[in-house]
Amino acid sequence: MRGSKDEIRRMVWDLLASRGVARNPLPPHGRIPNFAGAEEAARRILGLPEWRRAGVVKVNPDSPQRHVRLRALVEGKTLVMPTPRLRSGFIVIDPSRIPPRLYAQASTIRGAFRLGILYESLEDLMRALDRVDFIVEGSVAVNRWGERLGKGEGYGELEYAILLEVGMVEAEVPIATSVHDLQVLGQRLPQDPWDVPVDYIATPTRLIRAENRGPRPPGVLWDMVRADKLAEIPVLRELGRRMGREML
Repeated sequence: MRGSKDEIRRMVWDLLASRGVARNPLPPHGRIPNFAGAEEAARRILGLPEWRRAGVVKVNPDSPQRHVRLRALVEGKTLVMPTPRLRSGFIVIDPSRIPPRLYAQASTIRGAFRLGILYESLEDLMRALDRVDFIVEGSVAVNRWGERLGKGEGYGELEYAILLEVGMVEAEVPIATSVHDLQVLGQRLPQDPWDVPVDYIATPTRLIRAENRGPRPPGVLWDMVRADKLAEIPVLRELGRRMGREML
């Protein structure tokens, strides 16, 4: 199937629902879909050498990646979670500062706000952490070339670009995503200049290393940032001021 990004997303959401593999929250449409086998997919990420070496990992706050967030804490890694829509910045959870019995709670959005430390300022985040060693993203659709479609709002791409601009991630930081096998498509996906390809795709049945992965954006593509994104994301405006750009 060819099509626009929105058409491909709709096809995948419909497919997951019709095959009965979508899991709560339902319906899967309009979100990073949770899926049967999400825990098995997460385990494949945990076996990667880059994951094992990582001390600080950033994981998206969506339901299917909760298993990854929990295992990061169990393994003693510092967990960075972007707040929903980046409106409040980033949450950092240091597992040494909370009892292990609370790790499961801390791996949820609500628990992270309660048990982690909220950094609404980039300056404060940079003082707290030197760098992020590994990133896990949620996806709606991916392919073997590492091309990825999120739910269409672009927050994962902005998170990468912001952290890259302030030197908290390297351009070639390992990025993985966990999805159901039905979300791995055999076609090229439409990509925009701000899209960030992934290195690894973990499913309940296999681990795929991207073939001939394309380049990543060099940072925030300011000429393509919509005014509404600037209005709603304080850390993006803060970054703009740091770089001498006139913001809203």
